[in-house]
Amino acid sequence: MWNFSIGLSFRLLMRTLPFVLFRIAVYFGAAFAYLFVTGTGAGIGWGIGGLGDDGFRAMSTFWGGAIGLGIVGLVMYWIREYILYIVKAGHIAVLVKLIDEEPIPEGRSQIGYARAEVTKRFGEASILFAVDQLIKGVLRAITGLIRGIFTVLPIPGAKQLVTILRAFLRVAVGFIDEVILAYNIRTQSDNPWQSARTALVLYGQNYKPMLINAAWITVFVYGLAAIVFLIVLAPAAAIANVFPGGWSAAGVVFALILAWSVKAAFLEPFAVACLMQTFFKAIEGQTPNPEWENRLEGMSDKFRELKEKAVGSGAPADVDADSPANPAPQNAPANP
Repeated sequence: MWNFSIGLSFRLLMRTLPFVLFRIAVYFGAAFAYLFVTGTGAGIGWGIGGLGDDGFRAMSTFWGGAIGLGIVGLVMYWIREYILYIVKAGHIAVLVKLIDEEPIPEGRSQIGYARAEVTKRFGEASILFAVDQLIKGVLRAITGLIRGIFTVLPIPGAKQLVTILRAFLRVAVGFIDEVILAYNIRTQSDNPWQSARTALVLYGQNYKPMLINAAWITVFVYGLAAIVFLIVLAPAAAIANVFPGGWSAAGVVFALILAWSVKAAFLEPFAVACLMQTFFKAIEGQTPNPEWENRLEGMSDKFRELKEKAVGSGAPADVDADSPANPAPQNAPANP
C-alpha cells in the first residue's frame, strides 16, 4: 500500500527534536505575529470607528484587522526563501544523515551541522530558493502529463474528475520538492542545478510509486491538520472575541493559522521523512533514463533552465549517471 515506515518517520522526528523545537519557535512565532498584528490592526480600526456610527465602526474594525493580517502575510512572503534555507533545508540535511544511519559529527549541534551543510551545498539562500522554484516547475509539468492522460480517456465526467485530480495532485506533490533537495544533500553534490536535474529524471522514472505514497501521506497530513483546526476553533474564536468590537469572524482565520503552524512544525517534516524513504528505496540501483531526460527537456522549460544553470556552473550538461545514490544500472519503468 505504501513504501515507508510510519514508525521510522516518527523516530526520525524524535531524533531531530532540536530541529522540531526550532520549527515550533519559527512557525508558532509566525502564528503569534499573525494574531498580534491582526488584533492590533483591529484595535486601531475600532478606535477610528468611534468617529462614526456602529456600522462604520464594524467596517473599520474589519479592515484594520484585514490590513494587519495582510502585513504579516506580506512579510512571510518576503522571508519565505530564508525559511526554506534555514528551517526546511536544514532539517532535511539532518534527516538525510540519520536516515542513512550516520552520526552527526561530534562537537556539532544539529542546527550548526545543518547550517554548514546547506551553505556548502547551496551557498546563498537565493540559490536554494531558485533551485526549489525550478524543481516545483518541473514537478508541475510531470503532474500535468499525468492529468493529460485522464483527459483523453473515455470516462463519464472526466472533466470534473480532472479538476479534482488537478487540485489533489497539486497538494500531493507539495512535499516532493523537498525530497529532491534531500537527494542533492545525500549525494553531496557541489552543483545543485545538476543534482536537481538528475533527481527529477529519477523521480519521473518512478512517478507512479511516488505519487501513490504522496497521496497516502497527503490524506494523513491534511486529515490531522483538519482535526487540529476543529480542536483549536473554539479557543481561537474566544481569542477573537476579546478583540475590540468582538471580531468573532476572525476565529476561523486564527484557527486556520494555528492549524497551519502545527502542520508546518510537525506534520510536514513527518511527510518529508516518509517520502524520503520512498524515493531512496525507489531509485536504489537505478541510473537516469535518457528517454525520461528527453521527455522532460521537451515538456518543461524549467528543466531546460536547470540544464543551462548546471552548464553555467561548470558541471557537464549530461545527467550524472555515476551518482553515489545510484551505484548500479537498472532499467527504468515503462513510459506512461
